[in-house]
Amino acid sequence: MDNIKFNHTTPIQLRFNDFDALGHVNNSVYFSFYDLGKTTYFNVVMPDVSVSKEIGVVIANIQVSFLLPVYPGENVAVETAVVEIGNKSFKLLQQLIDVDTNEVKCICHTIMVCYDAKSKITRPISDEWRKAMLDFECNPELLKVHSKI
Repeated sequence: MDNIKFNHTTPIQLRFNDFDALGHVNNSVYFSFYDLGKTTYFNVVMPDVSVSKEIGVVIANIQVSFLLPVYPGENVAVETAVVEIGNKSFKLLQQLIDVDTNEVKCICHTIMVCYDAKSKITRPISDEWRKAMLDFECNPELLKVHSKI
């Protein structure tokens, strides 16, 4: 992950109910942090792109590795990057970092699939979405012509 450049960061406000009986952020809460990171990423990357209730993206797979606990008072943020773009799907890499120490607390790999809710089938990523992600990431190697995603 050292060669991944994260162009998007979302600060996270820790709340009282994020913490469990052991005094650190509960593992289930990390998913809401990553969802917030996805939402703000797409609002920045594709502000003029219409995402309707009929055509959008869904999570096909999500894998999280918990590395270090997050405690009250820590200053954390979610970094988000698109790391691969296929025909109908793309891969996101996200990490929760301690902003003050740059320690990586948790890593999340997500496969997002374009989906037509009306016809209940997957759809190719639109040229507009593809261009927006490529322009934001500034990485032409994101396109994986022979990708299985």
